[in-house]
This record gives sequence, structure tokens and C-alpha cells, in this order.
Amino acid sequence: MRFEDWRLDAIWPVDLLARCLAGHRRAGHRIVFTNGCFDLLHRGHVECLQQAASLGDVLVVGVNSDDSVRRLKGPGRPVVPAGDRAAIVAALGCVEYVTIFDEDTPAELLEAVQPDFYVKGGDYDAAALPERQVVERHGGKVVTVGYLEGRSTSEIMTRLHAASPSVYSG
Repeated sequence: MRFEDWRLDAIWPVDLLARCLAGHRRAGHRIVFTNGCFDLLHRGHVECLQQAASLGDVLVVGVNSDDSVRRLKGPGRPVVPAGDRAAIVAALGCVEYVTIFDEDTPAELLEAVQPDFYVKGGDYDAAALPERQVVERHGGKVVTVGYLEGRSTSEIMTRLHAASPSVYSG
């Protein structure tokens, strides 16, 4: 195994992930799913992931692809490529599985994962999430967890740019 592949066993293609999760379900495990860009992973991300993991037995994380991040966040993003972002998230002890998805919302991924809990940070309105119907149709529940004020990738990017605009301009 190459050094850079040390934790890539946690990054799964969707079809294999769905089959693996079916085994967890048969064993009575509660599946928790969350997703995000995770560009410049920070404390707010980590706390959200830890809170999500506490709701069940298996935490699955969907990481937006580079194209998806560009569509959602604009030019100059992501700062960190999808494979690296996924490997960083996979290295966190509370995360069992990671997959990368290309859509702007995780609706298709939620169809495959069928989580017991779909978790988003407290900066989201659970009732307004477009993918809520997918989760509930499969018997899952949408949950928001605490939000750590002042911790966001956009805020970090703004501070970096202000500190040295010529170096960090995107």
C-alpha cells in the first residue's frame, strides 16, 4: 500500500457503499448521513460530524465533487481537491464511510444510502431542505445539530484574503 492510500479504504463508490450499508441495516445498525463541501476542514465541520455520529452507529459522509463545489461556491473553489477533502474527512475517527458525489444536492445519494438520520448543521432549516422528502420517504428523519458561530470556510477565506490579497486571491 502506498503512503497516500493509507485511509482511502473508507472512500467508497455509491453502489458498493449501498451494498455495505444493507449489511449494517441487517445487523440493526442505525445509519447516519451528512454531506458537505468540507473545503478547508475546520472545527465547525468536526463538531457537526461528531454530533452526527452520536445519533447512530454508522456515519456516512458525502463530499461534494470539485465541479459541484464550483457550482455551489463559485470560481476559485474548492481550494482543496475532492480526493484530498474526502481523505481528510475519512481520517476522522467518527466517520466510517465517505463517498464523493457530483450533484448539487445529495438527493440521489440519499436514495442509495437511505439513512435513519440525515444531519445538517444548525445553519440549515430542516423543513426547507429539498432532499427532506427523499429521507422521509424511506423512513428516515432530518435532524439539525448545533452550529459553531464564526466557523466557516468562507470566513476563513475572507480572513486569508484580507491578510494577503495578492497571495490568496481567487
